Amino acid sequence: MSGWAAWFAEQRTAREDAGLQRALRPRAADDDVIDLANNDYLGLSGHPEVRRAASDAALRWGAGAAASRLVTGTTTLHAELERELADFTGREAALVFSTGYHANLSAVTVLADKHSLIISDAHVHASLIDAARLSRAAIEVVPHNDVSAVRAALAEAGDRRAIVLTESIFSVLGDAAPLADLAAVCADHDALLVVDEAHGLGVVGEGGRGLVHARGLAGHPHVVMTATLSKSLGAMGGAVLGSAALIDHLVNRARPFIFDTGLAPAPTAGAQAALRLLRERPALPSSIHRRGGELAERLGVPGSAGAVLSVPMPSPRVALAAQAAALADGVRVGCFRPPSVPDGVSRLRITTHVGLDDERWAYAVKVLCQVVDDYRLP
Repeated sequence: MSGWAAWFAEQRTAREDAGLQRALRPRAADDDVIDLANNDYLGLSGHPEVRRAASDAALRWGAGAAASRLVTGTTTLHAELERELADFTGREAALVFSTGYHANLSAVTVLADKHSLIISDAHVHASLIDAARLSRAAIEVVPHNDVSAVRAALAEAGDRRAIVLTESIFSVLGDAAPLADLAAVCADHDALLVVDEAHGLGVVGEGGRGLVHARGLAGHPHVVMTATLSKSLGAMGGAVLGSAALIDHLVNRARPFIFDTGLAPAPTAGAQAALRLLRERPALPSSIHRRGGELAERLGVPGSAGAVLSVPMPSPRVALAAQAAALADGVRVGCFRPPSVPDGVSRLRITTHVGLDDERWAYAVKVLCQVVDDYRLP
């Protein structure tokens, strides 16, 4: 066995011993399991109008964008979606990326460099962590949702450009960031607040416009917003939203944008169709909170400000066993384990989306109550 083969084997054994080995599990198109692990919060991915828009775009434009956005990969579909996203969220302009990960990498790396300071909430997504590291800026990680710690860090920034990173709705605990307070502190120090709305867009605020809009910060000059098109909008891709000057800077400087093939026509049109459905049905996000509140009460866990409930488990192995037990009864849930969780606590991850009829939802709640009762922390 070569040295590399031995190393791979050692790494796998260590993961297995810790209950952290992961594997890909392909699902069939006709899978009839009740899926509460996916991020299709509003059930729009399979909506007939969204499917039709995606398929029509593929037939008209082809399977891919065929080039980077700055060559020939920008279509009228991209331009329309960017205008509609900006209008929906109250921002001046938007730029669409092939993934939400790329959107976060771009937003941070074009705003910060080795002469900057990044102040990062301890619970931000891995894409923001990676972006901060790639920027080469000095990084200070502050306790979760601690405005005082952000204020103290900004006071020490000196003449460095400073950026604060947070999520609107955090993906593990499901809690909301104190955006108004953070924006005020950033304005006081001429810093930028970068808010990842991956779990806020389509879920919170008036008609699902996100927490930035709900807190009256849509036009705030010190707030930059990122989002994904793969959760509430049921498609694929990401976006950065802010001033026209910011978008111009991204187009010219963001390496994940410049050197990447543009988002394919099908998900671009699918996201646009989903966004239009959300506009037509502004009460749709309220169903998420109604079901989420019901499930949280039944499971005896804190409610979520978004669409994801997390149920703590005693260990990674117990979390996996609970996940398997739910699947055996026809309900698929996610499983948070280190290193994906900022506090090291393994959890079941349950999406309270609205793409199920009442009967299937009631059955899922029944199964989950039994599983959590059998496996949860004492």
